[in-house]
Amino acid sequence: MITILAIESSCDETAASVCKDKIILSNVISSQKIHEKYGGVVPELASRAHLQAIVPVVEQALKIAKVALEEIDAFAFTQSPGLIGALLVGAEFTKSLALAFNRPLIAVHHMQAHVLANLIQSGNTDSKIPSFPFLCLTVSGGHTQIVLCESPLNQKVIGQTLDDAAGEAFDKSAKILGFPYPGGPLIDKYAKEGYPHKYQFPKPKIDDLNFSFSGLKTAFLYFIRDEKMKNENFVEENLSDICASIQSRIVSILLDKLKKAANETGIKELCIAGGVSANSGLRAAFEKMGKEEGWNTYIPKFEYCTDNAAMIAITAYYKYLNSEFENLSVVPSARTA
Repeated sequence: MITILAIESSCDETAASVCKDKIILSNVISSQKIHEKYGGVVPELASRAHLQAIVPVVEQALKIAKVALEEIDAFAFTQSPGLIGALLVGAEFTKSLALAFNRPLIAVHHMQAHVLANLIQSGNTDSKIPSFPFLCLTVSGGHTQIVLCESPLNQKVIGQTLDDAAGEAFDKSAKILGFPYPGGPLIDKYAKEGYPHKYQFPKPKIDDLNFSFSGLKTAFLYFIRDEKMKNENFVEENLSDICASIQSRIVSILLDKLKKAANETGIKELCIAGGVSANSGLRAAFEKMGKEEGWNTYIPKFEYCTDNAAMIAITAYYKYLNSEFENLSVVPSARTA
């Protein structure tokens, strides 16, 4: 049995998880509320909050898993991408544990881990997980990718955003509507009561399997500005329909590209992952398209969609099997590559 303690600290969640082989025993997440009044994540404040939270989060993860530090076979952390100060807190803390207990150290790529969240099995080994090869639409606040996954450690990005990410499109739209940060979940909330085809927003004409959301964000900004000039109460009077319409457009952009990727590769095993995969509109549309196209569809549990350490742990498990260890000179990187 291989027992791994994993730490995630790439942005504004301090998280720790313990897994034994492929089973997640604990997954503790401490979210930072301090950023709400600033309308976005403040890197320096995020780093300080990680320093305060990391010890109690790790202690709680070990307690829930009923595992002592001495029983850990390897320690893992998020190496990239993310906020460099936030990454440093997790990296240095994990390196200290590896040094103190003379255990292997495993560095994990955050986006690779989001994809492998689809392989997490909680409590039993009968969980529904995809077969290889599979395609994964990975959508978060900072990244939008279509990944061809041939094995746990063999992933290839075959499509990605050329500018902004889908999560940014949600959050920017929410900010234009006057929602507090993070606003994406609020768009999802109001969209449930609205008509998704009330307002038509442009669909970017991008070749291949790549995405673009910058034009959509600008079009939405101008649309709201122009409508408010005609009626200052436009947003309040039409909020649900506005949210449903912009959410529908973002989802259609994502799934049209995923469908194209499935047709080009012939792969019928399809997954979604990342923070935006928690969006109920995307989840429902993905499953609906899967039935229409004859796909086998997979979505991680909600707690494994947003930033979490369980996805770091499961990725570290496969890296452990492949003896992909790091020495103490390893450093985090803010960049994707």
